[in-house]
Amino acid sequence: MPRKVFPFLILLVCLGAFGRAADSAPKPNPSVSCTYECAGLYWRTSESGVCRVRYTEDGKTSWRNGMDLVYDSRNGEYRGSLVGLRPATRYRAELVAGAAKAEIAFTTRSDVFPVGRRTLLPAGESTQTVVITESGTPDAYHWVTVPDGGRSTIDLRNSRNEGIVIDADYVVVDGVEIRNAAQNAILIKGKRHDVVVQNTHLTFWGRIGGPKSFGNFEGNLDAGVYAEPGTARLTIQRNLIENPRGASNDWETGHPTGPEGITIMQSQGGNVLRYNDILSTEDHGFNDGIGGATNFSAVGNINCDSDIYGNHIRSVWDDAIECEGANANVRIWGNYLERYHVGIATACTHVGPIYLYRNVFGVSRRSHLDALGSLLFKTGNNRGFGGGRRLIFHNTSVQPAGVFSAIGVDPNCITRNNVFDVPGGLAPVSEKDGTSDFDYDYFSGILAPPGAEPHRVNQRKNHRGRLFERSQRLEFYPAPWVSEVEGGKFIEEFGDRKLMVTDPLRQVRNPLIDSGVRLPGFNDDFVGAAPDVGAFEVGRPPLEFGRRAYLGRDEGRAPWERYQ
Repeated sequence: MPRKVFPFLILLVCLGAFGRAADSAPKPNPSVSCTYECAGLYWRTSESGVCRVRYTEDGKTSWRNGMDLVYDSRNGEYRGSLVGLRPATRYRAELVAGAAKAEIAFTTRSDVFPVGRRTLLPAGESTQTVVITESGTPDAYHWVTVPDGGRSTIDLRNSRNEGIVIDADYVVVDGVEIRNAAQNAILIKGKRHDVVVQNTHLTFWGRIGGPKSFGNFEGNLDAGVYAEPGTARLTIQRNLIENPRGASNDWETGHPTGPEGITIMQSQGGNVLRYNDILSTEDHGFNDGIGGATNFSAVGNINCDSDIYGNHIRSVWDDAIECEGANANVRIWGNYLERYHVGIATACTHVGPIYLYRNVFGVSRRSHLDALGSLLFKTGNNRGFGGGRRLIFHNTSVQPAGVFSAIGVDPNCITRNNVFDVPGGLAPVSEKDGTSDFDYDYFSGILAPPGAEPHRVNQRKNHRGRLFERSQRLEFYPAPWVSEVEGGKFIEEFGDRKLMVTDPLRQVRNPLIDSGVRLPGFNDDFVGAAPDVGAFEVGRPPLEFGRRAYLGRDEGRAPWERYQ
């Protein structure tokens, strides 16, 4: 019998020495931590085994099932996320584990930031760093923005380190263009919280950098947006972060060192990084598109209770998205990644669970000279850190020029409904590995882990032609039919004639369509007999990426995009 998706029995840790939020006060039990569209649940109980969860909006009588929470036997805590929620909406959730039952009410965060004080940046071009030291309040954010109908450009001309320094809480920076900062375009000071950076254009920042193997560390992690340690609840959305002045080296000269689109250091969590364009050329490539430190730790960059989604990231010599450290109830979904070495880095995932779903992976390469791709998902444990669970659903990676293998060492993951069109391996695990479960995936490579066979979507090995429809957009819908070569000799009828045919070509239904398994909360809106495999569901609207995703044709134009 194949291993089942549920229950998830997982070794994780979250509270205690690791911490989860900005304060050390005792947490209610159960407790919840919300972003705009997701909620992380935490519940300690003496029961163990399967923990069912269902939820509903206040005032409604119909309930929806969420995915079973994961259990940490070391501290008797269940953890898991509800996804696809609506902002500023009150919900009720019911948790059931054995004989134990609990209910909790919560309200998702509002992504409408009320205006308090309004500071207007100088119209036209200026050359001075803007330092923000006055905080707003939860009901009255301090907005720092451009004049109505105008445009503000801060051009540092490499004479000052930052364009804007934010040393305050409840601040919104909106609509500004920053060029030629010597280090970071925007710097968020340590331990600041509830800061929003949106609709900005950040370009030509940072130092030159160079390969670590040559002793060059200057410029490593200079960023479009840089957050010092201890920040929390950052929202970085709908920005164009492009073309750093310097460049990261590639892997020909050692570990990449150089600029990043967004760098977050040892966050306290609660961050949302969404709908950003983080783009460059190969000669001015990023180290990581989104990154930070410290990787092998109980904190890391994103840390916990955070979302990364809808971003378009291109030209990265290491990780398109680096999300490493605790990863307690972190969700990464709906991103389009191209020209990267590793797609999403999740080592060590010390706490977990981290949810990785509906991401699309394009071209991967090692260096300017070496076109061999690397990994979709970097995994692994080191120095005593690791062991958290990864839940990997509905991702799409396609050849040619994609990654070589799907998942790294010590994966500790459950995969469902993914397109792993890779020439190499799915994951290097042994028969004795009891932490991972691979099923209902399309895998075209040469090495599948033990136990990955029962429901593998590509039972046929001889597909010819394309699995996906061609599109001018960043989408990969399954083609309705694919060609398949049936090996052997067969008597075929051609009208009134019968002929012997060798290796005939058949038209067969695309194996990606209606071949997935239901995952509560993650594919409830599927069309057809069952969910499709991969990021795109036939019959549903396409995923959209970048700073204008899900906006109308004339919506989302920032002040710096308007001609004056």
